Parts: sequence; C-alpha cells; structure tokens
Amino acid sequence: MAEQRRGEMNDAAPAASKDGEGRGLADGGDEVARAERLRLDTLREYRIMDTPPEQAFDRVTKMVSELYGVPITLVSLVDDCRQWFKSAYGLDTPETPREMSFCQYVIAEDRPVMVTDVLGDPRFHDNPLVTGDLHIRFYAGVPLRAYNGAVLGSLCIIDREQRDALTDVELERLEDFAGIIMAEADLRRLGAERDEARRTLERALDFSGIATWRYDARTQGVDWRGAVAELWGADYRTALATRDDTIGRIHPDDRESVLAALRESVADGSPYKVEHRIVHPERGVRWLGIRGDWDVKADDAVLTGICIDITEQKSRQENANLLMRELHHRMRNLFATVSAIISLTRHAAQDVDDYVERISSRLDALNRAQNVLLGSNFMTGSMHALMREVEAAFPRIRWSGPDLLLPENALVAMALLFNELATNAVKHGALTGEAGRVDIGWTQDAEGADDRMFRLTWAESGGAREIVAPDRTSFGTLLMERSVKNNLGGTIERRWEPDGLIVDIALPARWRDA
Repeated sequence: MAEQRRGEMNDAAPAASKDGEGRGLADGGDEVARAERLRLDTLREYRIMDTPPEQAFDRVTKMVSELYGVPITLVSLVDDCRQWFKSAYGLDTPETPREMSFCQYVIAEDRPVMVTDVLGDPRFHDNPLVTGDLHIRFYAGVPLRAYNGAVLGSLCIIDREQRDALTDVELERLEDFAGIIMAEADLRRLGAERDEARRTLERALDFSGIATWRYDARTQGVDWRGAVAELWGADYRTALATRDDTIGRIHPDDRESVLAALRESVADGSPYKVEHRIVHPERGVRWLGIRGDWDVKADDAVLTGICIDITEQKSRQENANLLMRELHHRMRNLFATVSAIISLTRHAAQDVDDYVERISSRLDALNRAQNVLLGSNFMTGSMHALMREVEAAFPRIRWSGPDLLLPENALVAMALLFNELATNAVKHGALTGEAGRVDIGWTQDAEGADDRMFRLTWAESGGAREIVAPDRTSFGTLLMERSVKNNLGGTIERRWEPDGLIVDIALPARWRDA
C-alpha cells in the first residue's frame, strides 16, 4: 500500500493526462473555474498574503527542515499569478511566478505531491527552479487546506540532492505540520474577522447614536464604547473613567435617584433601568435612557448596558402633555359656550322648530371655528381660513384684509359674530334679495404702535327690502355684543343705512400677522 501511494505521487505523467484524478488549472470547464474562484476568495479571507514574517510560522518551517534533514522548507500560498512564501526556511526569495511553482500541482490534484526524480518528470525537468541556482532535485508538498476544504497552497520540503520517497508515516507527519500551519492561519483569520466585526459594530453604534458601557462593581471602573462623545461629551475617556466621575456629569436633581437605582441593582442583581438628565459639556442639558444587566455567565460583578439620547422623545412627550392639557381646557370652554347658547337660545326661540334652527346655526358657527383650529395647532387659527369657512356657508359674502393668527377665544368669538350677522342678513337684511351682498374689510395697526387696534367693517348693500332698526334687542344682538365687548374687550357700533346695515368693530390687537 505504501509503495503504491508513493508511486502515485511520483508519477511522471502530467496531471492533465489523468482521468478523474486531477486536471490542470489551465484546463477549461465551469466546475474547475468555480473551484478556483472559491479558492482565491477563501485565500483573500485569510488576509495573509504579503504580511510580514511571523515566528509562529517560522518555528514550524525550521522544525520541519531539521526533522526531515532538508535545506529548504516553505509555507507556500498560491494566488492567481504567483506563489508567495509566508515562511521560507533556507530560501531568501519571497515569491516566484505561479507557472514555475511545484505547489500548483498540489492544488490541482488536491492531495500530496512528491517528486523524487525531477529530471525524469516532464512537468519539472526544464523548470528554472530545477535548472537554475536553486537546483531542486527532490520535492514533497502537502495541501494547506482551509476550513471549507479549499487548498490555498502547500507546506513543502525541498532538497538539492535526490533522495528516497517519504514513508507513509513521514508523509502523515508532514500533513500534521500543515494542519498546525492552518490552525495558526485560522486563528489569524478569526482574529481579523473579530476585529473587523468589532470595528463594524463600533461604527454602527456611532452612526446609531448608541453608547455601550461596562461597570465593574469591584473596581468602580466604567469602560465605554460607541457614540459616547456625542452622548456624554468629547472628554469621556478621562472624565468618565469611574462611577463617581459618571455620576458627577448627571444633572444634580437626578443624581440621588440614579444612585438609588444603581445600589438596588448591585444589591439584588436586578437589571438596571433609568432615565435621567446629564449636563453635557458641549450640548447642555440632555435626557438619556440607560439599560443594563449583569453578565452572570462570564462575570457577575460586571454590569453591561447601553445608553441612548431620549431628549427629543421627552420633548415630544412634554409637548403632547401640554397639548392634552390645552385641549382639555379648550373642550371645557367649548362645552361652556355650547351650554350658554342652548340655555339663552331657549328663551329667544318662538317654537321648537325655531329653537332647533337657531341652535343648529350657532353650532355650525362653532364647528367652523373648530375646523380652522384643527387645521393648525389647536391654539391659534388663521383669519383667512375662518373667512373661507364663512364664505362657503354664505356665498355672497366678500372679504379682504391681512391674514392674522387669532387665539382660540378670539376665533370662536369671530365665528359666532359673523354667523349672527350673516343669519340676520339672510332673514332681514341685504341677503334677502338676489342682488344683495356683504363686504367685510379689516385693518390692523402696525406692531409697536401705541393702543394698537384691529378694525373691521361689515357693510351690507343691495337688499330687496328697506332696512330699519329693530324695535327690540334680540338674543343674537346680545350674543354679538357679548362676543365683542366681554370676550374681546372691544366695541361694536351698528348703523342702519338706507342701503343696508353697517357694523363697525374695534378691538385691541392682541394677535399677530400670519
């Protein structure tokens, strides 16, 4: 069996002449091409080509040379165009072209290759490594096999003198040394992948705005990674090295609650979870969310966790709370207004149908005001938006004036005012006839003016009947006066001209341009 194996490895026929036992890499075929691509991709994974010499590899080649009594031992890695020596005992040349390489046949045949008579082997007899100064007469190489089975090169021994073939034991021992070489290469590969994964994770943490930390309860030391500079300050390496340093950067009002949570976590081994403010040296007061737990499998005295900036979330939460309080206040005002309208309308209505009509009209006015508020921020509304709502309900009303941002109470008062005026115009005024119309115009004093005022005129014209002053004060009139005088602190004057009603309103300008 040993003689048969050695004979196969010393076969003088070219590898390409064998059927099924090995084909030269130059041969065509998709399968061979795919295998070579995988092999080269795997070689790149190891990140070993053109790296400096390392003792871990050099010790093995020295030991192999001494053990086998040969002058040259090589760790040869073969890429697409050359063989490069990671370790070369007894040889100063760092690489040779691939076409001159003996090791390419180890890759092609995917098994050990041993040549005891290179001059009698047509693959090698005119190779410059045989005919030149190197004067190779004996070669034995075993595959350097990667984790996925790809052969990256060979561990080979070379002699300048012809010698007997290796025994099976000697060959297996050489394969064991090749395994040691690849184990070391795999350690380097895994270490490089680990380092790259750590760098990728740290970059991802930086981009995501997350910082990680490890707190050692025995030493009180804190180790930081990720977006720490963004969250805690650029000086974190020196300023946040210990627990006390870190506590010192927390907002004074939050320190005691943070320490209490930390003591509780240390005492009973429970997860650590807090939200607190810090005084960031570059960004001022910020809110952080902190989560951590104990590494009970590795070291139960180490608390590991993350922290993120939650300032924006806190701001949104506070804004939401403020908005809810504001909405609650506005709803109370709205219900109070509706209740007053219902109560007062009851006394003015002539019958149930009249009562329903008046209530519906005034509730429509409130709805117009709410539509405008819903279209903005619930607290202010556009004068132009309100007028578009009024114009949609009463098409023959025309208006002009600067757009203003009215607070909610002013917007509701204006909506009720315009509704009463428009309803009266439809029933008794200019809008009773087809040719009648209403023009609304307003102005506002410039900002900075003393006793700054808002002035509005309601002018009816073209009515189908003579306009006369009413003989009694209606609820609608009382509602208008209450809206202008009590709610807005202004004045309202009405004049019944032959062509129609003129209403002049003057109010303190407590709102701003839109």
